[in-house]
Amino acid sequence: MRPITKSSKLANVCYDIRGPVLDRARRMEEDGHHIIKLNIGNPATFGFEVPEEILQDVIHNLSEASGYCDSKGLFAARKAIMHYTQEKQIPNVQMDDIFIGNGVSELVVLTMQALLDNGDEVLIPMPDYPLWTAAVVLSGGVAKHYVCDEQSDWLPDLDDIRSKINHRTRAIVIINPNNPTGALYPKEFLLELIEIARQHQLIIYSDEIYDKILYDDATHTSIASLADDVLFITFNGLSKNYRAAGFRSGWAIVSGEKSHATDYIAGLNMLASMRLCANVPSQFGIQTALGGYQSIYDLTLPTGRLKRQRDVAWGLLTEIPGVSCYKPQAALYLFPRLDPKIYPVVDDQQFVLDLLLEEKVLLVQGSGFNWMNPDHFRVVFLPNTDDLTEAVGRIAHFLHRYRKRHSI
Repeated sequence: MRPITKSSKLANVCYDIRGPVLDRARRMEEDGHHIIKLNIGNPATFGFEVPEEILQDVIHNLSEASGYCDSKGLFAARKAIMHYTQEKQIPNVQMDDIFIGNGVSELVVLTMQALLDNGDEVLIPMPDYPLWTAAVVLSGGVAKHYVCDEQSDWLPDLDDIRSKINHRTRAIVIINPNNPTGALYPKEFLLELIEIARQHQLIIYSDEIYDKILYDDATHTSIASLADDVLFITFNGLSKNYRAAGFRSGWAIVSGEKSHATDYIAGLNMLASMRLCANVPSQFGIQTALGGYQSIYDLTLPTGRLKRQRDVAWGLLTEIPGVSCYKPQAALYLFPRLDPKIYPVVDDQQFVLDLLLEEKVLLVQGSGFNWMNPDHFRVVFLPNTDDLTEAVGRIAHFLHRYRKRHSI
């Protein structure tokens, strides 16, 4: 029989957050091992529940959710999102500028498919959330990764961005707040990025799914609120701020200079119509989520669970010899660095696999986020403080043995 092979489009696509190391962890669980999972930002797994009023709205409206809705989403949901853009001071957003999707993930792919011809380039942060790179590649484009500078609190290197722009460059992606670093971009930086996009007539795609998960009095600025002469696509949803990842309800907002993008927007409308609509039941929770009590802030207060877990995980990790880590201002992750003089890691996927096998702790390696060196890994700090203490303790034991094995 002729072998059935996967598409060549997948040759340069990876998603190691759910990759081969996770597959090994599943097999270990089947064999009876207990694995501490710090690999996926899935709030429900760790006891973070959807606010009851959102859940009740979805349940109450289930009888109205059996049919297709408008391809862009329910009227009331899009109206609530439009009001949210006004709170974020994003100008001139109308109902037709809002697309609801099956999570932000679907909309990332959709917006790339509508934009890219073969060989077109998109600037993507390094490290990134790997879906962005995958979506560009699957759409026939080329992902050009610009460096985020750890020594500058993980802010993107503007000179590196400028150096990677050419006649095939179509857009710049930012992830703000950032996954995996937890960085939060200040207004001054965002204005400089807008100027680059303005000079080169680039679209700015801004992934803002963590915009309410902020620590230490940090504030978030939507880049689309800072200009109206550049085209912006802003992404957000229920998954993180409202602990409703399984609802798969996200949205994309088109704003800024839209008059020169009518053909592109027509492409977005076409693709949105082809999938008929996003899942309807969860859309009934959007209005209540955005307009109701924002319980996420209880979790990020100094006494809140997320804030305490961040502090515990960061403190324990940075006590390990040779481990340094930026203290995240936002989101749910730490991205620690291993001093290569102490930990001469060559293959970081093998490194996290060895950690899994020896200590039963599951992480994602830095290269899974398209980071250029095998010296970082991502830690999800969603588990409670006891589990985090246990997990980081196991990481510390593993690194102690690693240092001994590789000491000169």
